[in-house]
Amino acid sequence: MIDHSLTHQVQIRSIISNFNMADSKRKARAKKLVTARRLRKRPGAYQAHRERQRRRILGAASELFDRRGIDRVTMAEITMSSGVQPSTMYQYFSSKDDIVWAIFSELMQEKSGIAIKAMNEAPNALARISALLDVMADDLSENSEKVRFMAQFDAIYARDWPVERLLSLESQIHPEPFRFFTELIREGVADGSLRPDLNPDLTMHAVMNAVIGAQRRLASLGSKVETEYGKPIDQLLRESIRVLLLGMRSPGTPAGHNTKKRKTKKRSS
Repeated sequence: MIDHSLTHQVQIRSIISNFNMADSKRKARAKKLVTARRLRKRPGAYQAHRERQRRRILGAASELFDRRGIDRVTMAEITMSSGVQPSTMYQYFSSKDDIVWAIFSELMQEKSGIAIKAMNEAPNALARISALLDVMADDLSENSEKVRFMAQFDAIYARDWPVERLLSLESQIHPEPFRFFTELIREGVADGSLRPDLNPDLTMHAVMNAVIGAQRRLASLGSKVETEYGKPIDQLLRESIRVLLLGMRSPGTPAGHNTKKRKTKKRSS
């Protein structure tokens, strides 16, 4: 015979367990609401809280993108890795694309600030170009994971996103980047540090694409390139930059404007 009293006890325990779980969730939601209300009463604290949450999401996404590749990571995985609730995630980012562009925007602004500071300290146009390219070489040495992200971004941008979106972002960071490159070459020809036969409308665009392409390829392949060529990726990029600068330099300019040499670090692919 079936022991109905035992069955009833199991059912009662199940009901109590479910009630306790629901009560715990209710209390957790209530606690979050109270915390949110308190933060909203202090605008500075609320904004700081939101920025911490945003940084958690972007940090988790960056790590996953570098380890597994942007295409292989889902919003659900980013949410789980960041430790935020799905409802919280969508208060900040509506899609993975938005997260990718947010990381890209921050990297662009960060590198732009570093490059501008380095260039402002240079005495002439050739030295400014050298400082700009040194920043890119330093980035490969010190932040290879960020350069790998940019390489992934390029591949997805070429496949999925319109050029207008990138141009809009670039214009916010630097209103007239192409004019800046043009003027840089003109200044170099005028101050005698650059060859007079350089094309102001073409030279820096070509140089930047060559260095960016080399930098991102070397970061993506990492130790595989080092095994193939028997040289550190940092050294390979710096030599590429040195040769480019030699080709731009006016014959009368001292050779001291070559890119600086730095100690290379061991990296994994």
